[in-house]
Amino acid sequence: MNQGPLVFLGVFVTLVTSWFGMIFVPQIQVGELKPVPAEVSGGLYPAAKPGVAQQGAEVYRQQGCYYCHSQQVRQSGVQFDVILMEMGEKTNEVAKIVLQANPRFGDKAVKQLLKQLPKPVLSGANFEETKKTVDKLKDAGAKFEMQVIALGADLNRGWGARRTVANDYLFERTVMLGEQRIGPDLTAIGLRRPDAAWHLNHLYAPTTEVEGSKMPSYTYLFEKRPIGRTPSPDALKLPAAIAPAGYEVVPKPEAKALVAYLLSLKSNAAVFEAPMKPEPKKEDPAAATNVVNAASAVTKP
Repeated sequence: MNQGPLVFLGVFVTLVTSWFGMIFVPQIQVGELKPVPAEVSGGLYPAAKPGVAQQGAEVYRQQGCYYCHSQQVRQSGVQFDVILMEMGEKTNEVAKIVLQANPRFGDKAVKQLLKQLPKPVLSGANFEETKKTVDKLKDAGAKFEMQVIALGADLNRGWGARRTVANDYLFERTVMLGEQRIGPDLTAIGLRRPDAAWHLNHLYAPTTEVEGSKMPSYTYLFEKRPIGRTPSPDALKLPAAIAPAGYEVVPKPEAKALVAYLLSLKSNAAVFEAPMKPEPKKEDPAAATNVVNAASAVTKP
């Protein structure tokens, strides 16, 4: 029996299935992604990086920064807060609903709480518990707001305000997700560390900015030269212990481009599929490592 047609059909089906799975479906999922409005900076997010930042991305790649730093904030789940804005006319029914959601409060505490609206009446709840409460409040005619809170160790470290999504890489020519996390994630380093001088000092002498840093010193991205009559405005302000006497340390174009790229890394726009946490603040020692900042963890009352 001639098996040729069956072999041809099997190969054809395999190729077609592969094409649908690897090209057609991804095109439907991410091929039509577009920039979205950015709440923090205004304009659209993500924006195309300026030329110097694009050059810095190549320096980042050449130096192998992605071996030790990731650019992917992970999320482990969500929880919900319900804020009661107005009780409506069925005050007794609303008070009963709030007491059911917070049985440890007691009647007296609930009545006192409801005199000072708006107030959170449910915090750190899962989806089922939240849906049950908001459905009851809706039926009772109360007005409320529901907040979605993203959870995860990366978020608690302050590495980003939300999890990373495909839209974040819209204009990236080479997506550098990273391989390890010897150093902190850099997804939102431009928000956490907006000072270019800090980054330059950190590249030249990492331990002067981050105690105990394991990052190598990139001294070859800088030029050491005698101080002239007029010191260079770009010269690093180094601690006296490491500042070379009679010399100044000036960043080369590669160092400036690399810092421009780092400052361009910002996840400052809310997207539908990823709820936002508050904007990450200035990096603290915990955010400079892989240690979870326990003080920032959200707990259920």
